[in-house]
Amino acid sequence: MTSPTMSDVDRVRGWVESAERVTVLTGAGISTDSGIPDFRGPQGVWTKDPKAERMFTFQAYMSDPELRVIAWRNRAAHPAWSAEPNAGHRALVDLERTGRLHSIVTQNIDGLHQRAGSAPDRVIEIHGSLWEAECLECSGRVPMSDALARVSAGEPDPACLTCGGIQKSATISFGQSLRPDVLTAAVRAAAGCDVFVTIGTTLLVHPAAGLCDVAQRAGARLVIVNAEPTPYDSMADAVLRAPIGDVLPQLVAV
Repeated sequence: MTSPTMSDVDRVRGWVESAERVTVLTGAGISTDSGIPDFRGPQGVWTKDPKAERMFTFQAYMSDPELRVIAWRNRAAHPAWSAEPNAGHRALVDLERTGRLHSIVTQNIDGLHQRAGSAPDRVIEIHGSLWEAECLECSGRVPMSDALARVSAGEPDPACLTCGGIQKSATISFGQSLRPDVLTAAVRAAAGCDVFVTIGTTLLVHPAAGLCDVAQRAGARLVIVNAEPTPYDSMADAVLRAPIGDVLPQLVAV
């Protein structure tokens, strides 16, 4: 990974400082310093175990009771329950305090932005939240802690207590549609900013990656902060390959 020069960092910091509204798109890379592995990186969950991706496929989850049992065990052991926000999350809180942060659109389900102090109404969880369980029949939601307590008590695949339907985390799996209202909010956030910064995302998953196009069409500068190349690097106004916990505090030190 080639480190950005100070002139690169200074240039982007100048854009952030002069912007009226900054929107950021965060991916798994911002949470790796908190002990939550990403999916596609060198040490990613799917890199190490390609079969694990099946647990995140909606049709497989719905049709395979044994897979659901494994998924519930994995939820109980998820590192999000003990993870703490890191310097990257805290830097975005600092940016919010300057009045420049418009929105955080996050692909993450770990809730670390809110735990760091980001205002919940500025965080758009485009892929949902691990902190709730949702019934796939009646759409009822309960705290994930309640569902996991039932797993600990001996229910390997806890059904909805209201209608008996299949439950999963209130997250978006492959093959499952995004909530239209959430996607609309994300598009508006991308279209309504001066600077659009993507942080720790491969920009391979759509429609989240397409927010880069939305932002640039609306006249925003596009900044990519990621350890590995992305499909959008060639169209970005700046690409910073540096540890997020190091470079993000520098970008928002305005």
